[in-house]
Amino acid sequence: MKYSQIFQNRISCSDSEAVFSYLISNLKNTITKWDYFVNWTKVYTHLKEVEIDLNILNYLIGKENVEEELRYLLKKNPSIYRLIPILIACRQEDFTILIKYNRDGFEYKNYKFKYDLKSNGELTDKEISDYVEFARDTGFLQLIADKKIKSLVDYVIGVEVGLDSNGRKNRGGDIMEDVLEFFVEDICRRNSIEYIKQADALKIKKKWGIVLSTDISSRIIDFALFNKMKLILIETNFYSGGGSKLKATAGEYITMYNYWKKAGYDFIWITDGDGWRTTKNPLKETFDQTDYILNLEMVSKGILEDIIKIIN
Repeated sequence: MKYSQIFQNRISCSDSEAVFSYLISNLKNTITKWDYFVNWTKVYTHLKEVEIDLNILNYLIGKENVEEELRYLLKKNPSIYRLIPILIACRQEDFTILIKYNRDGFEYKNYKFKYDLKSNGELTDKEISDYVEFARDTGFLQLIADKKIKSLVDYVIGVEVGLDSNGRKNRGGDIMEDVLEFFVEDICRRNSIEYIKQADALKIKKKWGIVLSTDISSRIIDFALFNKMKLILIETNFYSGGGSKLKATAGEYITMYNYWKKAGYDFIWITDGDGWRTTKNPLKETFDQTDYILNLEMVSKGILEDIIKIIN
């Protein structure tokens, strides 16, 4: 850790050990915001793409001979076939199903939901049979026939909310970036510094004419700042839980720091979350071998701004 008077002035830490102790003691257990739970824009964007066809499928609700009625709809409106995976909360378009097994072996059947419709816009009889079979054997057709579902539009809103919940893990990282950007944007605005969020070599060259040397060609950096003299690279993440992944992550940041330092760039790692409380040793090793590791509390105390000002 590159100790300076900044830490004494801002958080009353007289040496690097005190700074690390402050880092660990002030980790946040959550940064959950309201938009963590559901991305409603995404939900309704997906809904809009299929809403007309869903209203066509509403025709099936309560029908006694629901299989034949679905055949009729697929003949009349072939595009509705693409909705069938969505109705069972799947986004994939190719399914291989185990349909029979015994001492003689295992039998599978493949169902594809990414057919190109024929030139006349129709489905083949085999395609229609496969789609009806899939909808029936997953149990969905019976739900419609029994009127367990009153509106497929409303039903799919619930499906999309459920599917969107799978993105919460990624949103945790996005929220950390959003929180940090509040501070980065404020620092840059007040100090006439330019920055790029989600920067890569191409964006950096286009904005500042700097040819960024990268260890990985597809490397995306959370924030890149240019203070007229030096390029400053910032990575950020949040870990609510511990585990072996954090040990590997800490090691990766030593490697990243060494690469950027050798290339002539300054690198700051901003990380937070209770996960580090149970993985202190790997974090301490990275802390000792790099210039700056901060948490959000330290950023809010003005330490990030002070570091950016002294880098030249």
